[in-house]
Amino acid sequence: MAHEVPPLPYDYKALEPHIDEQTMHLHHDKHHQAYVNNLNGALEKHPDLGSKSVEDLLRNINAVPEDVRTVVRNNGGGHSNHSMFWAIMKPSGGGEPNGPIADQIKKDFGSFEDFKKQFNDAAAKQFGSGWGWLIWDGKLKIMTTANQDSPFMQGHFPILGNDVWEHAYYLKYQNRRPEYLAAWWNTVNWDEVNKRFEQAKK
Repeated sequence: MAHEVPPLPYDYKALEPHIDEQTMHLHHDKHHQAYVNNLNGALEKHPDLGSKSVEDLLRNINAVPEDVRTVVRNNGGGHSNHSMFWAIMKPSGGGEPNGPIADQIKKDFGSFEDFKKQFNDAAAKQFGSGWGWLIWDGKLKIMTTANQDSPFMQGHFPILGNDVWEHAYYLKYQNRRPEYLAAWWNTVNWDEVNKRFEQAKK
């Protein structure tokens, strides 16, 4: 089965004013589609990999044949990361977290404000393109990855992640990454984050 870009679960302009409509079109329809096209092209050379989920490919990246490993790493990572990214945002999102993730954030970071500050700081300092992540490792931890590397490659399940590639924010925020990071919290879908937190603990 060829991999496909999941449809956006809301309208392209639904995350305005925090993420603009034009960025959503380019990011979802062009960038994510390119990752999927490149991933499928690589997997055609190894039909036995076609039945594996993108997460399984990333978890076992060193088992992927060497001739397509880099393509799968970059584009499979891009596909997995973005599929999560669209799902953990929603119109009129944001606000304080709720449910189990709220309790765990308080336990592991002291407060939501302290967590946000640490997360934004780590993501702002990620040099070049990459992602900021919240993962579960017996407790909640913040990590960053370069390019489209996924926490799955390091044995972690991504609960929440923010894209700090320039294409995610440059049309609206230009070089002001910290401004984008601050605004992004207004889009977070905490119900979806709670679902991912449950998956991560399993």
